[in-house]
Amino acid sequence: MLSRLGALLQQAVETREPSVDLLEAFTEHWKGITGYYLEATDESIPARQTDIPWRLRQMLDILVYEEKQFPAGEAGPCLEYLLQHKVLETLSTLGKAEYPPGMRQQVLLFFSRVLGQVQHPLLHYLNVHRPVKKLLQLSGDRLGSGLEKEEVQFAAVLCMKIKQDPTLLTYILEGKSIPNGTRAQELPAMAEGTEHPSSTATGSPRAGPSPPRRDRNLITSLVGLCKSKKSRVAMKARENLLLLAGLAQEAAAACLVRSSALCLLLTQHLCDLHSAVPAGTDPADVLAMERMSWRSQGAGDGAFPGQESLAAFLCWLDYLDELVLSAHPVVAEAVAEAVEETFFQGILRPQLLQMSELAVLGATAMLVGTVRQVRAPALLRRLVLFLLGPDQHPETPGDAPHPLRTHLIDRCNHLCDEISLASLQLFEQLLQKPHEHITHNLVLRNLEARGYLQQTPPVPEERGPPELEHEEDGLDLEEDPYFTDGFPGSNFGMVKKLPSGPAPSGKGQVSEVVSSFLCLVPEEAKTSSCMEEGSYDTYVHDALAMVSVWGAPSLEVLIPPLDPTQHHPSDQVQACRDSAAPWGWPKAPRPLDSCHPEVVFYEGHFLKVLFDRMARILDQPYSLNLQVTSVLSRLAAFPHPHLHEYLLDPYLSLAPGCRSLFSVLVRVIGDLMQRLQRVPQFRAKLLLVRRQLLGLVPGEQMDHTMLFKGVVVLEEFCKELAAIALVKGPPEGPP
Repeated sequence: MLSRLGALLQQAVETREPSVDLLEAFTEHWKGITGYYLEATDESIPARQTDIPWRLRQMLDILVYEEKQFPAGEAGPCLEYLLQHKVLETLSTLGKAEYPPGMRQQVLLFFSRVLGQVQHPLLHYLNVHRPVKKLLQLSGDRLGSGLEKEEVQFAAVLCMKIKQDPTLLTYILEGKSIPNGTRAQELPAMAEGTEHPSSTATGSPRAGPSPPRRDRNLITSLVGLCKSKKSRVAMKARENLLLLAGLAQEAAAACLVRSSALCLLLTQHLCDLHSAVPAGTDPADVLAMERMSWRSQGAGDGAFPGQESLAAFLCWLDYLDELVLSAHPVVAEAVAEAVEETFFQGILRPQLLQMSELAVLGATAMLVGTVRQVRAPALLRRLVLFLLGPDQHPETPGDAPHPLRTHLIDRCNHLCDEISLASLQLFEQLLQKPHEHITHNLVLRNLEARGYLQQTPPVPEERGPPELEHEEDGLDLEEDPYFTDGFPGSNFGMVKKLPSGPAPSGKGQVSEVVSSFLCLVPEEAKTSSCMEEGSYDTYVHDALAMVSVWGAPSLEVLIPPLDPTQHHPSDQVQACRDSAAPWGWPKAPRPLDSCHPEVVFYEGHFLKVLFDRMARILDQPYSLNLQVTSVLSRLAAFPHPHLHEYLLDPYLSLAPGCRSLFSVLVRVIGDLMQRLQRVPQFRAKLLLVRRQLLGLVPGEQMDHTMLFKGVVVLEEFCKELAAIALVKGPPEGPP
């Protein structure tokens, strides 16, 4: 019994004595720090050469060890001492004074370690989050001060704590005390360090808008650190800002928007980076820039003047896009709205509406880069409405309710080829975005009523080569590539139709469409069959021959890419299908009896410009022709039945005065046939130009080069349309 009693007494002494010794040691170290300021005589000695860093580490170790000796949630004597005697308040003041030199660094490290290693919820106490707020006001305001590493570490610890308890964000930003009756009772002597629970009804932030805080806080510190030249510091700051923006609690998201200058700071930095791009940066270099990732930190290899500034702008834009994509909807909408008002409307719009050609070209190139970067739905929606406007009703000639949209489309047909090229690239980028309003606003709203069709009772007839009559679309016979007897003595023979043979129901129509596009260019003007890589037509012939065996969807594997540097037609069709899948587009065209025949058809401003450009394919620069055909093939790849019908059906019975893509191509072929017979040795020259375009022979200047390049593009475009029609298969529903 005496042995057991002795053991109990020894255990009691061992459990009691460390507690007393720890407190004594803790207070001794704290008094040693405060005593330094009473005894020090040389104010120039750096803090790291004093015993202050060692004493702070000892205080931290004591707090961590003490916490392990007490039940979870219970504060030990050392922690009580730290809170009651406002140790952190005093340290934050010493850090602000930066005495001795380097003291702020030591204070930041101590705060980060205490908040990160002590599990007790310290930030709930006024005597903790008030000095934390004071330290934040000193952080991120002097880039290059040498403290960015410590500052971002401090901010990261706070963000980690806020993620664990999102209600903390409100009080750190607004400087309130968090009511918590339980914790107030745990430390009865800390009336000065906590507020009574009755001071506020709940822990949620007050409703109602209030102006953003202009003083420095966690948000301003993080945004400032995002601009650091030290890549690791900037990356860590950006990641923690994403963490705060993505908090799932709506009250925290509302506080982030209402009680901080988050939106203002983010968009202002975007505008600053945009302004930093040199005005003399070559627009061609801007257009050639690949999509940037914010994790690359805006790095550039200096390949052209201004690349570093341009990369920094695109990286920050990508970061904002990522933030909007992953943020709480409240934060996402607020940031997207700020970007629209400050950057789109305030910066881009005035630049895009300028009259100077150089300024317009530069602004359009920057806009292309901007569109390329945006993915977040909230930001993409505002960008699309900014560029195209909200209108959804069919257009009428001369109608221009949205001036910016009108200017951008008109510039696709600008006198300056560079502006036309950049504008066409802009719309190609837009059409790659997964937003239904883009295709509807540009094209589909004008095709809803199918007013391009001659609404007369159909006459049963054999399907064959489309013979366009003079009274139907105003073409003379010599303009129709299917009638070549108007040129006596010419070398042109009758265009031969691909033999489709018997085919199952619904499959013959596909083969006829494919044949129509492949046979559109006369044999004498085709050069791909003369190249060593073999004829593209051969692949399509093989595919058509296997229709009855494999079915149209399986034929995609037989279609080689038209250009190894371009996407495969089947890839483009699949990408358009994937984008349009959520939009609920119909599978079959709208019944004609539900349309309004009295409505005069207008293809719309966008298609009108594209068709006008396509009609001049023989007289335009090669790069422009490639861009026009690229935009049209992108439109043809979309799975909407009206687009499929209007752009890929050669057999349409067009209403008077209307034109389709196929009828435009027919006119171009008629013009081509008249021109080529006036050019001596045109086939040899045409083949030479094609070899030059492929890099097989060195380029040299020759007459009619633009014409020959146009013919090459025309042939490739017709084959691409045939490939798209083959991949898409037969349309569903009645023709």
